[in-house]
Amino acid sequence: MAKKEKEYTHVSLLVVGSGPAGLAAAIAAKNANRDIDIVVLEKGEAVGNHNLSGAVLETASLKRLLDEARPDWLTIKGADTILERVVKDDDVLVLLGKQLAANISPFITLGKKLRLSFGQMSNEGNVIVSISKLTRLLAEIAVSLGIEIYTGFGVKEILYDRDRKKINGIKLVDQGLDKEGHPQPNYIKGETITADVLILAEGTDGLVTEDLVAKAGLKRQNNQVFSVSVKEIMRVSKKQYELFGDNRAVHTMGYPLWSPIFGPAIFGGGFAYSYGNNEIAIGIIAGADWKYYNFNPQKALDDFKQHTFIRQFIDGGEVIEAGVKMIPEGGYYAVPRCLQPGTNGRSLNTVGYKNALITGDSAGFVNMQKIKGLHNAIESGSLAGKAAIQCMQNPEMAAQVYTDMLENNSVMDEMKSAKNLRALIARFGQTIGLPLSIVGNYLPRFSMGEDYKDMTSDEFTFDVPGEYDKSTFVSLAGTEHREEQPSHLSILDPLLCINKCDSAFQRPCITFCPAGVYEKIGIDTQPANPSNCVHCKTCQRKCPFDNIRWTVPEGNGGPKYKQM
Repeated sequence: MAKKEKEYTHVSLLVVGSGPAGLAAAIAAKNANRDIDIVVLEKGEAVGNHNLSGAVLETASLKRLLDEARPDWLTIKGADTILERVVKDDDVLVLLGKQLAANISPFITLGKKLRLSFGQMSNEGNVIVSISKLTRLLAEIAVSLGIEIYTGFGVKEILYDRDRKKINGIKLVDQGLDKEGHPQPNYIKGETITADVLILAEGTDGLVTEDLVAKAGLKRQNNQVFSVSVKEIMRVSKKQYELFGDNRAVHTMGYPLWSPIFGPAIFGGGFAYSYGNNEIAIGIIAGADWKYYNFNPQKALDDFKQHTFIRQFIDGGEVIEAGVKMIPEGGYYAVPRCLQPGTNGRSLNTVGYKNALITGDSAGFVNMQKIKGLHNAIESGSLAGKAAIQCMQNPEMAAQVYTDMLENNSVMDEMKSAKNLRALIARFGQTIGLPLSIVGNYLPRFSMGEDYKDMTSDEFTFDVPGEYDKSTFVSLAGTEHREEQPSHLSILDPLLCINKCDSAFQRPCITFCPAGVYEKIGIDTQPANPSNCVHCKTCQRKCPFDNIRWTVPEGNGGPKYKQM
């Protein structure tokens, strides 16, 4: 998309983030009012560069959005191929040790027929997609409708008027500073942009979203918790790909993350999807509440790839792209809300604040029964766009209208259906928590602690031998930043690393950071390689002393995902 040439001081609708939720919001809004001015800001160098998901998509929301806004969208070059891979072979496996696998797909199918909660795990008829490619398609459609998308612009903060209790807009990150924060000849001060309505769609653990939560006093009934997903795309032989199948989705639980008797005890599982062209997407998702000080999700992916069932499809294959992201798993009770007066004298807990709306992963709209959030991102974005247009004459009603839409929509129906799942597993473990989740909606709300509080001195001893090559991973993610800018990663109290973390946990950020950003230099722990950062933000959520902060770097930096 275009670099920003026009100087904006005010825009009717401003969207932060050009992922599926943000672009859906912009497209839905433009479809509702073709004359409205809409700007989308993206911190990545290009649309799609920072978007990663599995992904298996329920397409109803996407097709409804595009059919309404651009009925001829399937004639766009490449649009038909993005959604061509319909799941026909849907497998859910329990991996028992390094060699055995039990297929429980018939059990999932039965649950679907009986409308039991775990039946939502069925993926038959859904579509395997590359979210990077999908967002680029959405961006092309958005631009064709007259929406302006500007890449390479990170947003630093919300502009909040405390006296009037109003969101005025946003401030962009300064560009052209040296490592000490001094302006260089190319220095550009971060602009302020005001907006009638602001839609936040910046993805998991969005910094602007959390700034809104802090400044406007939004609350969560439960802490948001996360998982870390590491994904690779592997090119395999034609014979291996034919053996795997061209329309197949495999999800696993058990090895290498969980075993009911002797451990380990990490929530999560693996996945493998047909990607076409003799390529298989393969990955691991590990709950960030892991207790092992030396656990590395990337190494767990290596372990997963060594399982006999998986290895037969990928042995000798080439990893052609890799990436990582966090997934918000807290569910319904972890969605940030603001208590506001509603219509007819009732109170309403709005998802957002007055004229600022929160969508997609920024809100935490992931259904953990389905292990999906992409369809909810698109649907919530569409609703936010429509609500924004409805409220242009009275923008401070936008969050209320948006929340009313959500509460009468499949998004909140799904969130409520899985509202206790993650908390039950956090409280009781998978062996007891998963069976309990079948009746989870009839149980009281269980609280969850923040992920960083779960770290212990327990050692993860289940890895296969060898080290994970993080430098190659960084290269495969295509990540880079301008070397001379100030570090966007900071350790709040270096003495904590020396006096407490080293002896208690052996500085786990050095192990779990997927990009090798952190190193022990002398006696200090330092973010020595910030230019390697892949923007997953695991460090600020998993440091056992909550001692790391991730801030938005200059625009254009970070990973450059092509088909993740």
